[in-house]
Amino acid sequence: MKFIDEAIIQVRAGKGGNGIVSFRREKYIPMGGPDGGDGGDGGSVYMLGSHDLNTLSDFRHRRKYVAENGRTGQSRNKTGRKGEDIIIEVPLGTIVKTLETGELIADIKSTEQPVLIARGGFHGLGNTRYKSSTNRAPRQCSEGSEGEVFDLQLELKVLADVGLLGLPNAGKSTFIRSVSAARPKVADYPFTTLHPNLGVVSIAPHRSFVIADIPGLIEGASEGVGLGVQFLKHLQRTGLLLHIIDVAPPDETQNPVDDANKILQELKNYDESLFQKPRWLVLNKLDLLPEDEQQARCDEIIAGLNWSGPVYRISAINKAGVDQLCYDIMQMIEQKRTEQEQAQDEPDQSASDPVADSELDDEQL
Repeated sequence: MKFIDEAIIQVRAGKGGNGIVSFRREKYIPMGGPDGGDGGDGGSVYMLGSHDLNTLSDFRHRRKYVAENGRTGQSRNKTGRKGEDIIIEVPLGTIVKTLETGELIADIKSTEQPVLIARGGFHGLGNTRYKSSTNRAPRQCSEGSEGEVFDLQLELKVLADVGLLGLPNAGKSTFIRSVSAARPKVADYPFTTLHPNLGVVSIAPHRSFVIADIPGLIEGASEGVGLGVQFLKHLQRTGLLLHIIDVAPPDETQNPVDDANKILQELKNYDESLFQKPRWLVLNKLDLLPEDEQQARCDEIIAGLNWSGPVYRISAINKAGVDQLCYDIMQMIEQKRTEQEQAQDEPDQSASDPVADSELDDEQL
């Protein structure tokens, strides 16, 4: 499921260092001439793609990025030190535009080659540069130019890592409100959620994942009943499904086990691969049950579903058990990323073995 994640930042390249006016002053060397050095160039601002980031949430905490200014030149024709560049890591696929005009500056697609965003200022010239046959003792120098400054809008088409699955009013919107800054509408009637909602769950700096809440599914969704059918296809693009079940439905005639099985059947009818996708069971709204009944109700649902996978017992409105669930999701996502990177780094096993080839050649000979 793709959404647009946005952030607004300001980047400022460094100013070029000024040149200076200086003359050589040494004993026994009268009229030594000019020796004022140039300033250093200002640092530039670059952006580089990173596999470790998948949201722009970190840019909501830090909005200004400033490269170092170049240093002023020195006597004895010494050039000032160049300002250090700054490299900003962003998720792959980030689109960089100017805030004022919307002009496209860059589309970050590489993790190896930084993209220049704001160029540092040019260095000023020392008076040595102005020496000529007609001007042996120049007394002028130039200042370094200002670095480029941009207010930027970063856009990222985010692919949700986690999708929420469940009946209307199972507590999906309340859950996404409790773990992220997303504020979907919450009410006590079915189909409160009319369109997908996206939330970024930040565990720690550079540790976050994207969670998507879609309209609730009902029986017959795979055939076009209800609102969820048009979003079922988006669940195929998530890496994990959280099946949220209301353990205390307001209607006493409702059976959480039967309702959960209906949802699973809709997944299977729509796409077998979607049904086989990793899925965790989340038993929600425990706060509505007396403490002495909670364990028995959970055990009843787990047994009724013949469930053998991960199970989490939470109360989304009170955030009970929510933190542990989010940490476990983050750990699973990071482990999956590590496995993918290791698979990419492994040598191609299909490549021919030179030893075997040489043995084959000997046999043929």
